[in-house]
Amino acid sequence: MQTTYKILILGASYGSLLATKLLFAGHTLKLVCLPAEADLINKEGARVRLPVKGREGLVEIDTRKLPGRLSADGPGAVNPADYDLVGLAMTEPQYRAPSVRVLMDAVAKAKVPCMSIMNMPPLTYLKRIPGLNTDACRGAYTDPTVWDGFDPKLMTLCSPDPQAFRPPDEKVNVLQVRLATNFKAARFESDAHTAILRGLESDIEAVRFDTGSGKIELPVKLKVHDSIFVPLAKWAMLIAGNYRCVQKDGMRSIKDAVHSDIEASRSVYNWVVKLCTALGASVNDLVPFDKYANAALSLGSPSSAARALFGGAPYIERVDRLVQAIAAQKGVQSKAFSRRGGCEADGVVT
Repeated sequence: MQTTYKILILGASYGSLLATKLLFAGHTLKLVCLPAEADLINKEGARVRLPVKGREGLVEIDTRKLPGRLSADGPGAVNPADYDLVGLAMTEPQYRAPSVRVLMDAVAKAKVPCMSIMNMPPLTYLKRIPGLNTDACRGAYTDPTVWDGFDPKLMTLCSPDPQAFRPPDEKVNVLQVRLATNFKAARFESDAHTAILRGLESDIEAVRFDTGSGKIELPVKLKVHDSIFVPLAKWAMLIAGNYRCVQKDGMRSIKDAVHSDIEASRSVYNWVVKLCTALGASVNDLVPFDKYANAALSLGSPSSAARALFGGAPYIERVDRLVQAIAAQKGVQSKAFSRRGGCEADGVVT
């Protein structure tokens, strides 16, 4: 008999993508978000549009028509102890907001297993990497104290490889997938908690969507890996693509960041891969540059970090600073990274 879970996800934008896939299997999902988002989701559900190989246009999924139950609330209206799993789907700076910070403290005290789908790995997760001095990484975080109460045994990381955005001319309950790749999660230390992830992996794998003219398989799966280094594969993509969208005089698309000087991008990317292998990753845990560069051809918009920065955000996720801090620990430096791969936001973002 299938086990269904109650899952709390902090963040209704990117989080709605994972939530929608889990609703197909009858799980109960609660999204934590802003009041206007929560009201709309509770009234009209969420809409996720995604490309499906071999089909023209986008397939739209209406969560109200799925077997599971979706609802949304503000951070002060949920009790983390009521849930089997917590997903962290906000950007790292958002966790410093007072109301979210209170909820995060409650999550830590409830000892509920947490799966992050942030680009910036929780500081707690880095403690699972043998030999890494996480105290030397604290300066890369907007507020590192957010993570002090969490147990590394209860924290895992899921590489958010799918690319998605909210169309600016649509309601805030609409999410459109641009690149329909997979979420890649590392196992928990506990076999019991890992079993939850593997159950969700199987549930998503089994999803078939009825288009009205037949049932089809949907992209964007959850893949669970034994290696704790698999989610770190996103670092090279972020450094070679996302952060290099930021330029002194404006922003450019991820496609242009990668392909305007393909050899410079390759150099930066492979340097980050080398750093990950120095931490303990195997080459098989990571994504080859050519595969990433091919995927980047479809990414014709600037990264979310670039859009946030040029939209006036006072803080953005600084994976580039994190990678630099870790490289310094390992005594590894790259002129290509500091010159071409570092974020131009240094001195702008505080």
